[in-house]
Formats: sequence, structure tokens, C-alpha cells
Amino acid sequence: MLKNTLSLYIHFPWCIQKCPYCDFNSHSLKSNLPELAYIQALIEDLSADLAEFNLKKPAIHSIFMGGGTPSLFSPNALEILFDALHNLLDLSKTLEITLEANPGTVDSQYFLGYHSLGINRISLGVQSFNTLQLKKLGRIHSSAEAIQAFDIARNAGFDNINIDLMFALPKQSIAALQADIAQVIALAPEHISYYQLTLEPNTLFAKHPPPLPNDETSWKMQTLIIDTLSQHQYQQYEISNFNRQRPCQHNLAYWQYADYLGIGAGAHGKISHAGQIDRTIKHKHPKTYLQQTNKQQAVKTVNPADQLFEFMLNTLRLKMPTSFERLWQTTHLKFTDIETQLHQACKLGLLTYDTQQFQPTAKGYLYLNELQELFLP
Repeated sequence: MLKNTLSLYIHFPWCIQKCPYCDFNSHSLKSNLPELAYIQALIEDLSADLAEFNLKKPAIHSIFMGGGTPSLFSPNALEILFDALHNLLDLSKTLEITLEANPGTVDSQYFLGYHSLGINRISLGVQSFNTLQLKKLGRIHSSAEAIQAFDIARNAGFDNINIDLMFALPKQSIAALQADIAQVIALAPEHISYYQLTLEPNTLFAKHPPPLPNDETSWKMQTLIIDTLSQHQYQQYEISNFNRQRPCQHNLAYWQYADYLGIGAGAHGKISHAGQIDRTIKHKHPKTYLQQTNKQQAVKTVNPADQLFEFMLNTLRLKMPTSFERLWQTTHLKFTDIETQLHQACKLGLLTYDTQQFQPTAKGYLYLNELQELFLP
């Protein structure tokens, strides 16, 4: 049972170019990368968070460096950051430390350097192995470069690699999807994240929508992914995530509603303290973030009435039961507090529960949004 642990998310906001589907806080790099200034800002940001929440060298469950493109940063720059992390935090030798990398920015010397720093998990944003699709998605790498990036990570000593992929791509056929699945299985990463392409607000694709497969085809694609990966020993432990014995500890903490510090431009955090849950938000634009002495844009206390929905929004994505003990650990809500909603969900065939735990049914996973909405305040 995961207790209410504390993880660390570090955001790196720059990319070589912005992808048309991306709604993350990422910005095209238009000048030299301000490595040292940004690393120093991250250290100041973390120090301020620890002071604000009275956290004195807390034990960290996992670290995730996301973006943007963290692999734009050199090992020398990250070494300065990691020296500070070791001074400010309690980091165990077995800690899962993930770095996201764009296959178009992979450098073998960088990867050797990352590994020597103690980074032990790489997440490659491949999205597809079809070079034509990659161009449609605005990616800066080819299929061959994606495979080469994986080999570089392996040769650098990484034995825990995730590959991010997307399906229901513009005009994607079932045969093209099968080719993508076959290629990722051939590489045999420890973890696969497979997301459906969606048109998010304030993206280029939202403004100029590409022709996407219809709902029926998308559903067939999702079923094909789940069935094929299962046949090759990839366990689906969350709606979009599959692993061979190694689930992502950091994302698992999110889905189990654990706490995390969020540092970097636009980063969000979740901290339980003094009987309440606070969400931190950092200044979004890199220039503003670097200029502001106080990196914190806002701290918002989660209304107790909203905590249940937040909890369910995360935990119901897991392909495993959630215990009422976990509910109590993170929200101080008991079985009796949500019995009415559980009974309603059960009556609709969306969820099963007993006195210890609950879990969506097969139908519940199909209609997950409808199930989660039952727990709105």
C-alpha cells in the first residue's frame, strides 16, 4: 500500500519546435538555452516550496523530469541540479528518476552522462514509427531516429525505458497501427504509454482539425492495442499505460492521489498539510518564471467537497482495485461518506465494491467519464 508519499516533478519548458497537438506548457527555443539560469531558478523554486510547507529534507518517492524537452539540457547542467537535490531532499539509491527525451535530441554522450547522475528511467516521446505520420504530427525525428534513440538509451545502460505512442492519428489505418505496435514490441521496452490523439483547445490542431478516424475505428484501434500488448506480456495497469513488471512509480503516485512538489515554469504541485490539500502553480512563461524572485503564481486550497472528485478522477483510471484505506489516507473520507455514489455506480453496472475496496467494471472503464461524474460535488 502506497502511503501518502511525496514525489517531485521538474518541468523543462523548451522544445525545438511546438507540436500542433500539444497543449503542455512548451515553448519553441528561439535563442540559446539559458541552462544555468534555469537550473538556478529550479533550485530557488524548490527551496522556497520546502520552506513554505515546512518540509525539512523530506524523503522523495520518485522524480520525473518532463516538458518540453528535458533532454535539451546537458548532463553538466543537470549535475548542478542534482547536487542541490541531494542537499535539499532525502533521495534513496533505489529512487525512480525519469527523464523525458525527444528522439530528435538524443545524444549518446548526454545519455551516458544522465545515467552517471543516477537517472535510471528514460521516457522517449516517439508517438509513431511511421515517418509520414511523424511529419503530420510536427515531430522533429524520423522512425529510424526513434529506433536509434532507443538503442542509444539501452547502450548507455538504461534498463527501464518507456515509449510514448499515440493512436487514432490523421488518416491512420488499422494496418498502420499494427505496424506501430509490431515495432514497439520488437524493441521490447519495459513500459509503453499509448494515448489516443485528441484535439485539445488552444492548439494548432484544434484551430485546423486534421481528418481523424471515427469513434468506431478508434475503439477498434484501442482494443487492438490492449489485446496485442497483452499477448506479449504487457500488463495494462492504467487506461493508457502498459508494463512488464515495472509500472511507472511516479505516475502511479499521481493516480493514487499522493502528494508531489512541482517546480519549473508552469509546474503544478499537490501538498497535504495542516488538514488541507493545497495545489501550487508556478509562473507559466519561461521568461516570467526566470525574472520573478517568487516563482509561485498561486496556491489554491482544494475545497473538501472537490477532493472526492479529484480522487476518483485519478484512481478510477487504474486497472486495479482502490482501497477505502487509500481514500481515508488522502482525503479523510470514509466508506460511509461515499456509499450513496458507490451504490448508484454499482446499480448502473459501472463499478463493484465490498467493505475493503472498489474498482470499475469492464463497462465502467468504457464509460469512465460517466462513472467519474457520479462523484462530482
